[in-house]
Amino acid sequence: MSKKGIKQALQRVASGTATEEDDLKTLYWLHYFRRKDAPLLSEEELTSESDAIFHQLMERKLINRPYRAKRLWPRVAAAASIVLCLSAGIYLLIHNRKTAELELSQKYDISPGGNKAMLTLSNGQKIILNGAKNGRLAIQRNVSINKTADGSLTYAAAAPEAEVTYNTLTTPRGGQYQLTLADGTRVWLNAASSITYPVAFNTHERKVVITGEAYLEVVHHYGRPFRVTANGQTIEDLGTHFNINAYSDDPNNKTTLLEGSIKVIKNGRSALLQPGQQAVIENNVGTTDIKITKPVDIAETIAWRNGQTSFTNADIKTVMRMVSRWYDVDVTYQGKMPDQLYTGAISRNANLSGLLKILALNDIHFELQGRKIIVKP
Repeated sequence: MSKKGIKQALQRVASGTATEEDDLKTLYWLHYFRRKDAPLLSEEELTSESDAIFHQLMERKLINRPYRAKRLWPRVAAAASIVLCLSAGIYLLIHNRKTAELELSQKYDISPGGNKAMLTLSNGQKIILNGAKNGRLAIQRNVSINKTADGSLTYAAAAPEAEVTYNTLTTPRGGQYQLTLADGTRVWLNAASSITYPVAFNTHERKVVITGEAYLEVVHHYGRPFRVTANGQTIEDLGTHFNINAYSDDPNNKTTLLEGSIKVIKNGRSALLQPGQQAVIENNVGTTDIKITKPVDIAETIAWRNGQTSFTNADIKTVMRMVSRWYDVDVTYQGKMPDQLYTGAISRNANLSGLLKILALNDIHFELQGRKIIVKP
């Protein structure tokens, strides 16, 4: 996209005469403003019509927060608040710099996931949370288990106990859920994931077991460390915010630290993470290597928690694993897939159709059979 092209698109956005292609170019440029290969405009070019541009984008809900100062363009480029979807569809940024916008097609329409989960109590009773009424669901070991008005699960604060009783929260494909544990720790559970945890923690430690992906904001309790076991690794912390991605069908387990400090342990080896770092462990039972990646794109890592699906330089199978989990579809492949890499961001509220048809413009084809997608070169 040329400097002249983005300048013309910005002018039409400011005047209220923009086409959806102009909107697409503008959002693309905002999102990638800091990239070295992005077409840069001078400060005078940026500020002359910036108020009108932001007004138009907000009016049509293409961004979701106000930016009134004229010199905020660089910060806007990095802001996670830019809504990367259009009212008529989805856009995807392709590695080879192609952009496309497409109306939704009934042929491929599959609704996105939502708040769906099943709670399994210590006595084996199962509660489908998306069908349960708000209010108290059960009482276990004098702890009240409640579903709140916003659709999350909470455990009333409880004193530590010597005997531990466990519950399990499980999300299906196409599901997500939020949980507040008895110690105040908050958990966001992604699709096709689970967490097993005590109704009330004991006096000397706090342990949970996670499959899939979860984001945790752990409350600090002196002398009672918080330990997470996931796919053969253990994460220890005292009070912090971190994301753990431990899907068994992904090539790597990734633990990303946002605040505080954590120790990641696997097969006798350990690594201490600082904020902005990520521990990467091959999804192999025998592996002992823990690779530390820094800096990490935190916004992309927790995009799922913030209502977005985001990926950078990902191959088609990585993208389709995300699709499978969130849209509750099976994916199979026929033939050799091209070595195309994709960078994009879509709203988790969007239907599947736009994403599939945009990918289909780039040497990938899809056949939809019910809830099964066949991917072909």
